[in-house]
Amino acid sequence: GLIGGAGPFADASGGPGAPSAGRHGVDHEGPPVEASDDGDGPRGPARFSAALLEGFDVAAALGDTIFIDGHYRTPGSPLYDACLDRLELRLRGAGFGARDGLGLRTMATEPEPSWWPEAGLLELRRPGEAPEVLLAFASPGDEHRTMLPVGAPDAEVEGPVAFSMDDAEGAILVTRAPLSRPTLGRAAARGALAVLSSSTFPFTVDPSGGDRHLDAIKFASVPRGTDLPVAQISRRVHEALESAPAGSTLRLHARTRTAERPLRTLVATIEGATRPEEAVVIASHLQEPGAGDNAAGTAGLAAAAAAAARAIERGDCPRPARSVVFVFGDEMRQSHLWLEDSAGLTPIAALSADMLGQSPERTGAVALLERTPDPGALYTLPPDAHTAWGAGAVSADDVVPSGVNVVCRAAFADVAAAVGGWRTSENPWEGGSDHDVFNRRGVPAALMWHFTDFTYHTSLDRMGMIDGEELRRTCAAITAAALDIADLGPRDVERHLASNEMERELRIASARDANNEDAERAWDAWCDGAAEWLRGAVTR
Repeated sequence: GLIGGAGPFADASGGPGAPSAGRHGVDHEGPPVEASDDGDGPRGPARFSAALLEGFDVAAALGDTIFIDGHYRTPGSPLYDACLDRLELRLRGAGFGARDGLGLRTMATEPEPSWWPEAGLLELRRPGEAPEVLLAFASPGDEHRTMLPVGAPDAEVEGPVAFSMDDAEGAILVTRAPLSRPTLGRAAARGALAVLSSSTFPFTVDPSGGDRHLDAIKFASVPRGTDLPVAQISRRVHEALESAPAGSTLRLHARTRTAERPLRTLVATIEGATRPEEAVVIASHLQEPGAGDNAAGTAGLAAAAAAAARAIERGDCPRPARSVVFVFGDEMRQSHLWLEDSAGLTPIAALSADMLGQSPERTGAVALLERTPDPGALYTLPPDAHTAWGAGAVSADDVVPSGVNVVCRAAFADVAAAVGGWRTSENPWEGGSDHDVFNRRGVPAALMWHFTDFTYHTSLDRMGMIDGEELRRTCAAITAAALDIADLGPRDVERHLASNEMERELRIASARDANNEDAERAWDAWCDGAAEWLRGAVTR
């Protein structure tokens, strides 16, 4: 899922253009959209969403999610490759790589360093008692696998417990601080035997009011070349260590592997009918050991690609004029690699398919559209609000109008209408996934995801948090949006232009309520630019 911190665009230095803090955790559905049917049949994403919903194989998507979730899939590792092979089989079963108009290829880099874990164990030894296993894993699907952060070295250490740097010499340091380079450097200088961190995100809190979050072990990484033994622990384990009697010791065992291996990226393409050299790209990343982030996202997108291919073959929906490309690989890197080797295709828009199947009831997450950088990222006014991820750094130069947001909003609305209602929301650009790579290259790109998920980047992100129906809806929406952008006809553009005017009305009214003339001018210019982009994107 999302990686890094604040967004990658130019620094926002404060003043009237700086993003506001927003209203974390508040749903904000955004502007309405024009009806999908004008009396002459569906238009916009609705031309595709019904067939995608009907053809989406939930059982297959969940089966693939279970398989992928059973692997700690670091980039280039054998576990990563096994999951990529599974996705390839799913796509080949739908005709990709075998039928005309359905391309399938694998890109591979030169061998490069790869790391993956094999086993981990943390034991507490109280005086006069048998050792108690606090955390352990011996296979890549085990519950406590995230106890070893990416890049952790092999370890076999035992020693007393320390809870401060002052006491770290000859001890295993237990801290709530993240495993950052400064923390590890200080611990090594103090003579610590190992460092255990119980750090979590501020939003790693059980939304039900329970205490599930106390067992969350954060998925993290350590700087390359780290040789000090490290591990992540849960807050509950941290509390158990604080209450352990004097004289207790800890034993940390870690077994990992490293090798030089190529990084593979899988690319499936529905070739366009009349403008095959132009493309709309959907990127879904495979690495990171979570079910929602992003096993379900990759498995669901493969299922949606299969549903689209079969629907086009049956004639249930049109073959788009432009090509639609599905990319599976290492987050951010996969998009850079595709842009460097696009097989002659020119991207006109892109979408990031990340964290698509979370159960709103079990995780607290809701389906979200994160828009391309627009004036809402500069002036966060109602109904907009940022998620707990927080506002990204963005400047006015990053705000380049397009119709991508309007189309994606319509796709959510069309799926909601088809299933009889669906709770969705949207947020201004915040950054942190593949959409950033395309936006930085001048290709308008949005993100569809679920947030705020309290299991995000923790050991709790497992199959029990996935909802098959939520996955079906989100994957249908993102794929329908891509197909619509790839095949915009006059009636589709007419609908989106009407929606664009609805957005203009809402945004300008909000800016006037806030007495923010800069926001009013920015939104007026944005909507003018979006209309121009939509008219220019017509394919027939």
